Amino acid sequence: MVTSTSESPGNPFKVPLPPAKLSLAPGKFIKPLSPGYATQNLLLGHTGCITAVKFGPDGDHLASGSADRVLKLWDVQAGSCIQSLGGHEMGINDVAWSASGILASCSDDTNVRLWDPRSVLCVKTLTGHSEFVFSCCFNPQCNLLASGSFDNTVRLWDLRTGRTLKTVPAHQEPVRSVDFNREGSIFVTSSFDGLVRLWDTSTCHVLKTLIDDDNIPVGHVKFSPNGRYILASMLNSSLRLWNYEKPKCLRVFRGHVNESYCLTANFSISAGIWIVSGSEDDSLCIWDLQTRQLVQKAATQGDGVLCTDCHPTANLIATGARQNTYAVKIWKSSE
Repeated sequence: MVTSTSESPGNPFKVPLPPAKLSLAPGKFIKPLSPGYATQNLLLGHTGCITAVKFGPDGDHLASGSADRVLKLWDVQAGSCIQSLGGHEMGINDVAWSASGILASCSDDTNVRLWDPRSVLCVKTLTGHSEFVFSCCFNPQCNLLASGSFDNTVRLWDLRTGRTLKTVPAHQEPVRSVDFNREGSIFVTSSFDGLVRLWDTSTCHVLKTLIDDDNIPVGHVKFSPNGRYILASMLNSSLRLWNYEKPKCLRVFRGHVNESYCLTANFSISAGIWIVSGSEDDSLCIWDLQTRQLVQKAATQGDGVLCTDCHPTANLIATGARQNTYAVKIWKSSE
């Protein structure tokens, strides 16, 4: 099923958030409050572009992947590096945590590696893709991993055996991202072919195809925490929030720059409900989900931000730098 874009003024999360502007008198309004994120910790050690940052399931640890081929584990509270994990022969493109604490990394070397952070050992190497592996994600049950590749396919891997269960010819161009819904029954993919596709995990049949009117390349997709919506990062400097069941585009967020890179975007729900993304103009951008307003645009001191992640419980955001010192930054809200 293919559908086009249309926006809805309603609140997709049905949360009583304050309006963007509160009228005081004719012509006078109160501006929306900024969450006030500022840098709390600067984590140094990578020697190449940071391509992925992910908080662990308990929020105590952070994993970062880099073009320097190294996966680093960080203590979030202490702001220190716990371990550096090497093994990939080319740059790392994505990292993922399972709910049970296993770590995955995927790379331009066409492989996916599974790591046990406790023993800091690589426990499995998943081989089968013929081109760069750009994204990876565990299902909630921790028995499957999905990987998306420049070979235009998604592979579903059996984590017990390390073997491919299914190879899905998902798109006509490289698969840029993959994500499971909260039940693990559906996974979503995006591609530079301009399509967002939803797939049945058990059959690998396509359920729906979402397409923008202008067929803009889609760099990243992510399910909302409640599993009912999809956030898509478009390479025309916009983010689109879809209700995929209808299917309908509910929100379009603008104010950042995204024309060249696959920038990740996330939901922050630890305090307010924010949309978070990096920007190619060296900033971290945060929107109010309900009003679509850009409530904070924080300068990153010349660091292009490709990747972001939001802490599962605290008002913290992690970002990774594309240049300069290749720093991982932890941002804390003033709320």
